Amino acid sequence: MADQIRIYTASAITINRLAQLLEEQNIPSIIKNNQESGRLAGFGTTAESVELYILNTDLEKAQKVVDVFNLKNTP
Repeated sequence: MADQIRIYTASAITINRLAQLLEEQNIPSIIKNNQESGRLAGFGTTAESVELYILNTDLEKAQKVVDVFNLKNTP
């Protein structure tokens, strides 16, 4: 079984968009929303507490998608 690696941490909106871009390239991902978990448990977290994970085996392909995403979204 392959291990998972965190490749990005940001707001929920940003992570959902990046996950969609990865899915378009057939790269499965998992979103861990610490902000929502904290809200449900009764305590707060920072706004950028959403993490995106992929399989280690997809890292090279995913890094290309993340790099293009960062270039397009840098002010």
